[in-house]
Amino acid sequence: MFPVLILILISIWRISSGEWDISFPDVIRFLLTESNSPEAIVIKSVRLPRLLCSLCTGGILSVSGVTLQALLANPLAEPYTLGIASGAAFGAAIGIMTGAFMIMPCAFIGALCALILTGIISYHGGNGKIILAGVISNAILSSGVTFLKAVAGDKLGAVVLWLMGSFSGSGINDVWAVLAGSIIVIVPAYLMGNNLDVMSLGKNRASVLGVNENLVRFILLLTTSMGVALCVSSFGVIGFVGLVVPHISRGLSGASHRRLILHSFVTGAVLMCLADGIAQKIGELPAGTITALAGGPFFCYVLAKD
Repeated sequence: MFPVLILILISIWRISSGEWDISFPDVIRFLLTESNSPEAIVIKSVRLPRLLCSLCTGGILSVSGVTLQALLANPLAEPYTLGIASGAAFGAAIGIMTGAFMIMPCAFIGALCALILTGIISYHGGNGKIILAGVISNAILSSGVTFLKAVAGDKLGAVVLWLMGSFSGSGINDVWAVLAGSIIVIVPAYLMGNNLDVMSLGKNRASVLGVNENLVRFILLLTTSMGVALCVSSFGVIGFVGLVVPHISRGLSGASHRRLILHSFVTGAVLMCLADGIAQKIGELPAGTITALAGGPFFCYVLAKD
């Protein structure tokens, strides 16, 4: 209940403040009535889409982190550390260079390829080596992105701006994309929450209790990759949200994954919205910069603790 209250308060702040402040009663009035005033246009066309995109993206990345940590029984697993986000970025960069309609499918293919690459690298080392494999995948794919930037020509500006991870310029199409991504990621993870409870205890226990690990892992890795690809193709790479939020939520809501998934979605939405607000107030910085600054030290803390 408390995270929901915080979410409401931060949403009010984000939609009411900007280059010029608009009182919340006026915001409600503009949202519920037809108006062509500059304030109404700004709220409906700029602030509301940006708010919804930041909320859904934070939720998607957070639930993805919860899912990956349970599937791999590794507290450091998340889309960024496993290379999934970098793979989606590489694919989306190719999509930007080949045509706008190709960005989303290219990002999804890139995310899947990155996941496969990480799995291949870590195959002989088991889950204990998967984060190292993710670092290697990140390095390879980041080099690929750098190469694409070098040959991008007149599209270099679009690629570089997009890679920064910003919600600036979010539109209604982006809102529909992340809403779809939210459903794709949350629904299967929630329905398989009991299986995640068992799988997070370790492989041997899951098989003994009759969990079809291969099927659960295939479905959830596929949906997670798709959700991350939708976020990355729309807003670029935003790292560490999927790492930080599950640990915060686990301490507040407990280890039951059905409750943890819902709590993480709300908490991730709050933190992503807050990071975007801070980035905008500082001077329209990319939100990914704020999450990286906060998530990097947290990654070191979890690594040392583990």
